[in-house]
Amino acid sequence: MALDTTETRHARLEAILDAHAGREGPLLPILHDVQAAFGCVPAETIPRIADRLNLTRAEVHGVVSFYHDFRDEPAGRVVVKICRAEACKAVGSDALAAAAEARTGVKMGETAASGAVTLEPVYCLGLCACGPAAMVDGEILGRMDAARLDAALTERGA
Repeated sequence: MALDTTETRHARLEAILDAHAGREGPLLPILHDVQAAFGCVPAETIPRIADRLNLTRAEVHGVVSFYHDFRDEPAGRVVVKICRAEACKAVGSDALAAAAEARTGVKMGETAASGAVTLEPVYCLGLCACGPAAMVDGEILGRMDAARLDAALTERGA
């Protein structure tokens, strides 16, 4: 596998920006494409995105920091999101989060040093009647408990 040099990263960013040239309201699609390409929205891409869109760096950073799905560091191979909203908390999401932290060895909002897993709090997955809810690699799972979470992580090699 070839190394991802600064030069190739710059070329990949320029290709993304070119693909959205002339599009109305391109910031969110650009940020999604940048994250898909790099695994995150690297800080060094923000000035170039801002320049191409005639925005300030603060405006671009504000959008990146506002939306929870954008990250400034790559996520782990498996991403676990645990609902922390009131409906899920009422039926055990605190215990589920504690079990996830114990199982993975990382705290909510962190990625394992090995890069195996990222734990993230979210505030509603839309499965309020089936809480506690979690999302594991994009799959929404209801009525989660420590055993079901362990099985989901084992199935995905985390």
